[in-house]
Formats: sequence, structure tokens, C-alpha cells
Amino acid sequence: MSPTALVTGASSGLGAEFAAQLAARGHDVILTARSADRLTALAERLRTAHGVRAEVVVQDLAQPDAARRIAAELAERGLTVDLLVNNAGFGTCGRFEETDGQRDHDQLMVNVVALVDLTHELLPGMLARGSGAVVNVASVAAFQPSPYFAVYSASKTFVLNFGLALRQEYRRRGIRVLTLCPGPVETGFFDVIGTREAAVTGSFTTPEPVVRAALRALDRDRAYVTPGLTNAVTAHLSPRRPRTFVTAVAERLARRVLSAPIRPRAEATTV
Repeated sequence: MSPTALVTGASSGLGAEFAAQLAARGHDVILTARSADRLTALAERLRTAHGVRAEVVVQDLAQPDAARRIAAELAERGLTVDLLVNNAGFGTCGRFEETDGQRDHDQLMVNVVALVDLTHELLPGMLARGSGAVVNVASVAAFQPSPYFAVYSASKTFVLNFGLALRQEYRRRGIRVLTLCPGPVETGFFDVIGTREAAVTGSFTTPEPVVRAALRALDRDRAYVTPGLTNAVTAHLSPRRPRTFVTAVAERLARRVLSAPIRPRAEATTV
């Protein structure tokens, strides 16, 4: 029987790439996001290309009961999940007082609350079966405070620490937990945030090598992975400096977003 992976934010970007590479590995996939049309089209492509089962579960992860609704839908269809990819997320940037409070609230619901809730819903089943895996998508922003990205970077720090803690809890109980911390990736993230100036560290890459590095790290049971040399250096050196110094440097790097023209954000919030 083929293993089944559930991928959140699967309508585009890293989520769609995770779904494609996992399907190529023989995984059946469950695709979750808000965009029904995109999910349906991707599911059909994966079925045709790889002969896998591809299910679509449409859900806005900013809703308080999102994880419960997804779990109920899985139970109704008789689906079990062997690999959970908590990929969905989005960001905001700019001065904190100028950022819409509801937007930051929704950001935390997607980046943090839905991620934890969905892990709560699905991990017990993995434990009962004696095997499973969770991939949480954080960011290089997780390794230091980021002025003008205050809520986003804090949410990704939570994801990193949460993932590392879970890995230690479950590594001897048959569950692998990996945290992926990419730098700037050519996805819809920067359309949602409104400016490419938000890519303050590293150069852009594409989803394919990032996901390939993540799955390779998962195969090796790594705790976390930061694809790309610059990203790896940032991740490993920043925590070794005084926090106030790191924050001051980050503020100078991020300041340019204040003068960048901000495009109207895209409607999608799970990229």
C-alpha cells in the first residue's frame, strides 16, 4: 500500500512542488489550500503523470477550526496520513503599527495555530501505526529577530523550535520530524507580501532544489535543513552573536522595505 502525504498550501509554490516530488516517489497525496480550481488541476496532473491517488481538501487555514475540519474530512473519506507537510504560510512586512492587525492575526493562525492543530490531529495516528513523518516549513528568518517582519520572523522561530522539540520527543518512537528553513524562493510568497525587497538575505532559488533538499534531509532523519550555502551560514552564525547586535544588523538590512513600492497583495494566503 502506498504511503499518503498531506501537503498544506499545495496550490502553488513549495506546496505544489512537495506534492509533485512526493507523487514521483510513489506517495498518494492529499492537497489542501483555499484554491479549489488550482488544487483540482494539480491533482489531475499528478494522477496522470504518476498514477497515484490525489485527493483535494479545500480549507482556509486561517479559520479557528481548520485542522478539525480537515481531520473530519479525512475520516469521512477513510484516509490516513503517513507524512504531514505543514507548508502553508504567508508574511507581512513594514512598520508594525502600520500593518493591519487582522492580517497579522490571520498570519499567526496559518503559520502557527493551524500547523500545531493539524499536527495534533494527525500525529497520534502515526504513533498508533508505529511510523510517520512531519515536515514543517519555517524560514531562515527563524534564526534571528527581524524588524519590519516582526510577526513573520517570530512565527517562523516558533515553527523551528516546535519542530526541534517534537523531533527529540518522537525520534525513538518511529516518527521523523524535519524543519525546512529556506531562504528566498520564487513562489507566490512575495506577491502576497507585496514586494521582492522582502528577500533581504540570500539570492532567489526555485522550489525544485529546495524540496529536493528537504526530502533528502528527511530520508537521512535530519533535524532541520537550510538549503543553500548562504542560508546555512546565516543559520549557523547568527545565533552565536549577541541578540541585540543581530537584531540591529537585521534592522539595517530590512529597512529598505520601508521605501519599496508595495503592490496590492495577492488574494492567496497559503503559499
